[in-house]
This record gives sequence, structure tokens and C-alpha cells, in this order.
Amino acid sequence: MVCSTRMPGFTDRIMTLPFIFCAMVTAISAIVSLSFSIVALRSISGEARTLALYASARSLALVIVSVAAFAVGATAWLEAVAWCMIIVQACDAAVGITISDRLRTFGPAATALLNLAALIWLLA
Repeated sequence: MVCSTRMPGFTDRIMTLPFIFCAMVTAISAIVSLSFSIVALRSISGEARTLALYASARSLALVIVSVAAFAVGATAWLEAVAWCMIIVQACDAAVGITISDRLRTFGPAATALLNLAALIWLLA
């Protein structure tokens, strides 16, 4: 299915529904990850805060490149960013398992699976 929305500067590219869906899931996943990093920054101090600053910097970079997928409009770009977020969320789920926290296990695992399904739909 083709969406009639054309991106400025990319008049030869038409964003399909699978592209838009995958880009949205990927961007939302990155934004949620950044939000958790920011919350951690506000609640800790010392060396743990330094580590949270590094995590926030990486999360911000992922937000920027995931949102840029809408402007770039390239499937290869979106595929790369989606794989990054799938890996990040899978690792977050592994952390949830390690600390025996169901919410921090199943939330990221579900997000990773949704992002994977969106990516498969995009590439189909």
C-alpha cells in the first residue's frame, strides 16, 4: 500500500505504509529509551550519573537518526536504524531478566518484537 505523502526534497520517493509504520515504531522506541535515560539522570549522582550521561548521549543519537529516517526516506537507512533499536531493546530485555523485573523484561522484549515485525513488513 502506498501513502500519498511525499517528503520535501525527495519528490521521487513515496513513503509506503510499511515504511511509515516501521519508522514510527523505531522512533518511538528510541524516544522511550532516551526518556528512561533522562529519568535516570535526574535520580542518581556520582559515578552512576556519569554512566547515565553516556547512556543519554547514545540514546539521543539514536533518536536523531531514527527521526531522520522520515527526512531521508531511504529504506536502507531505516533498516539500519531499526536493527539498532531491535538490538538495544533486546539487550534491555536481557537486563530485565538479570534484575528479575518482569516489566523491564517484557516491555523491551515486546518492543523489540514489534520493531522486528515492522521491519519484516517493510522488507517484504
